[in-house]
Amino acid sequence: MTGALHPRSTEISFLLNNGTRMPAFGLGTANPPEKLAETKQAVKAAVKAGYRQIDTAWAYGTEPFVGAAIKELIEEGVIKREDLFITSKVWPVMWDEAERSLQQTLASLGVGYIDMWLQHWPLCYNKQKDEHGVCGLARNPEKPDGEPDYNLDADWIETYKQMEKIYLDPTDHRVKAIGVSNFPIEYIQRLFKECRVRPALNQVEAHPRLPQLEMMKFCHENGMLMTAYSPLGSHGAPNIKLPLVQELSKKYDSSPNDILTSYHIRQGNIVIPRSLNPTRISSNIQFVALSAEDISRLNDIGVQDPKRYVDEKWNVIVPGFTGAGPAL
Repeated sequence: MTGALHPRSTEISFLLNNGTRMPAFGLGTANPPEKLAETKQAVKAAVKAGYRQIDTAWAYGTEPFVGAAIKELIEEGVIKREDLFITSKVWPVMWDEAERSLQQTLASLGVGYIDMWLQHWPLCYNKQKDEHGVCGLARNPEKPDGEPDYNLDADWIETYKQMEKIYLDPTDHRVKAIGVSNFPIEYIQRLFKECRVRPALNQVEAHPRLPQLEMMKFCHENGMLMTAYSPLGSHGAPNIKLPLVQELSKKYDSSPNDILTSYHIRQGNIVIPRSLNPTRISSNIQFVALSAEDISRLNDIGVQDPKRYVDEKWNVIVPGFTGAGPAL
């Protein structure tokens, strides 16, 4: 804690359902392909500014750069490995190879364990070779017509079952907690029925244009946390231009970025803004004690006029996103 009236966002944490604590505020690393190498300096700037959670994934292509940053920070004496909370994910091309995914992640990050391991999407891809891929697999395999090459005979729950087997092994200490990402409620309910480990959290796109009120209520009522990605609205940060966000920025004498991240923390959710700008990374960490009325006003934006910014073409196979998908 600092001597200020309210702590910085980087100083707040939440309790997971397995009894461990997770920082409420972290750095997202789903950076543009042409700027992957800049991730290293972004992570170093974030950690030096007080960030203790780093969110990454094999699919982002940023894990080697995150790992390089962590190595240098430890060598410089800035942190120890145990000071960080690292999240990574299993991408659908390795839906039946969770062990392979974990080994690749640990090798790329240069660490012996990760703190949170998520199933990235509840779907399965057919494997296609990619000579340029980190592990020889195409990130988003496509059919000749350009459509995603899904394996519709596979069952996405196999991924989670493999993950929980590793997590539950008392001799295996490579994973501290497991959860999911981009899972609609009905998918999580299926996990409750068929799996042994209740997910610690669900990571989803969330912001005032997409408040995820039903998901947030479901998670909180079922002993899970919700993590919000793209809190600023993805590329171009369109949410900072929302009139109400600008109004609240003046009211609380805080940046629009701080309003948008505090909006999540104030509701008991984790938030992982993404940035490659060291100045912005280090400056936008103030927690704003938004009133219940102002949170309700922000939520109402999305209730009245919802907008999803991360709308990739593979979303359609998962009911709850755009389009319709196969039965559960």
